[in-house]
Amino acid sequence: MRLLVVEDDGELRDTLRQALTRAGFAVDTADNGEDAEHLGDTEPYDAVVLDLGLPRRPGLEVLKHWRARGNAAPVVILTARDTWQEKVDGFKAGADDYLAKPFHLEELVARVNAIIRRRHGETRGALRTGELQLDEERQTVTHRGETVALTGTEFRLLRYFMLHPGKILSKSELTAHVYDFDSDRDSNVIEVYIRRLREKLGAELIETRRGQGYVFGAKR
Repeated sequence: MRLLVVEDDGELRDTLRQALTRAGFAVDTADNGEDAEHLGDTEPYDAVVLDLGLPRRPGLEVLKHWRARGNAAPVVILTARDTWQEKVDGFKAGADDYLAKPFHLEELVARVNAIIRRRHGETRGALRTGELQLDEERQTVTHRGETVALTGTEFRLLRYFMLHPGKILSKSELTAHVYDFDSDRDSNVIEVYIRRLREKLGAELIETRRGQGYVFGAKR
């Protein structure tokens, strides 16, 4: 899953990026509202962490513009001002959640996971498909009761598959949601990671649709 973190404080921005990367996300960053708005318009983010007090364009204005153009990516708003009016304004603009500074990184990670899961109709507990279970909080995957070791990219890819069961996913879509902006996003490499997931979890979990892409959980 791929996130955009928008924060003008460089030290905090790096801290958030590192924490969310450790939590299993591909993370892009922006330090001002104009760049953030452009990235949100052009890249398919699974969620956005958006500070309100941004240079060049306020975060609330960025969010309003996204929603007016039909960008429905889940957004967690960050602000140093914990007032009820700002919360109301944020939710009216289309925010999905709200976190006041200072906050614990673990709470931010939990909230990001929660808004993504709600968007996909998942509400609680680990993601499950048959005998396969993915625990986002613990960053673990078990299959038939055994823990399976996955790389960071394999974990992100499997999580994206499990949030979109039965849907045809093209290589380009998978690539866009598994890698951050600075990665060498060769869509052909996705085939390598899918082969590795099949070797570790069973070939039947991911079906190839020739000329279209892949379907997770199609055969049970």
